[in-house]
Amino acid sequence: MPRHALAIHGGCGVMAQLDLTEEQWAAARADLERALRAGWAILDAGGRALDAVEAAVVAMEESPHFNAGHGATLNAKRYHELEATIMDGRTLAAGAVTLARRIRNPVKAARAVMEGGDAVIMGGEEADAYAQARGLAMVENAYFTTERRLRALETMQARARAGTTASASEAEKHGTVGAVALDDHGDLAAATSTGGYNNKPAGRVGDSPIPGAGTYAVNGVGAVSGTGKGEVFIRVAAAHEVIARMRYLKEDVRAAAAQVVKEQIGGHGVGAGMVAIDAQGVIAAPYNTDGMFRGWIEADGAMAVATHGQVYDLGRVQDRPKG
Repeated sequence: MPRHALAIHGGCGVMAQLDLTEEQWAAARADLERALRAGWAILDAGGRALDAVEAAVVAMEESPHFNAGHGATLNAKRYHELEATIMDGRTLAAGAVTLARRIRNPVKAARAVMEGGDAVIMGGEEADAYAQARGLAMVENAYFTTERRLRALETMQARARAGTTASASEAEKHGTVGAVALDDHGDLAAATSTGGYNNKPAGRVGDSPIPGAGTYAVNGVGAVSGTGKGEVFIRVAAAHEVIARMRYLKEDVRAAAAQVVKEQIGGHGVGAGMVAIDAQGVIAAPYNTDGMFRGWIEADGAMAVATHGQVYDLGRVQDRPKG
């Protein structure tokens, strides 16, 4: 029986179920499954957790349904500033990019920063240049824009003018993608990627590129990727807090993740969610909003995806056709 396991999220605060047709929801779930399969293929071949989380996040960065890469939110000046982190639980090595404008897959750039070893976080034009110098795919900023994100920006800017920003739904505000994995070597890894939140100030940096805030992984304990109001994640060191509760209070991964999401972050009145995994492959996916794009493949191959309260059981991954 393989030990490996994988969990992903595509952001908390997903839209109300009536906001999209069933066909559109099905397309989003299909992209979650595609991301799961991308990561699982690596794990199932004996590959590394680090490669698996990168592959899963790349798949979601390529989808228009999630706030990362193609489909990312726009800032107040109507352009995209992207950020991502990846972390290796075996060595505690981490890499991140922030304020990137032209990197097609920011998580790949985060991996390049980590492997370069000269920095943990690269930002702005220099992050773009760093990625380009290492042969990563570059695009024009407009590549990331979708009609849905343009409408969301207009809605948030209208709310800002009317003074009703505080009453905006979580779906109007933000979103993130992330993945956590355990491989057959017992190594853990986590990765996170995002466009930030709708109508964010130009130059704003969130939690996603900060190890310990939105992303963290430690072998023998667990790995975490979060989604929600980044400023609060930073202030409570949310991802690290989950790991600390597991390590020092001996809480299980589900209790630790739920406490941080629902009490520590939820206590500030903001939406949040995360996926987390422990050293045995047990998975947690708590959230305090109406929904969260999420999915997992457990150590026995049982696969599921979800958007709101209903979980779609996809059976055993080995028993389903690939594609």
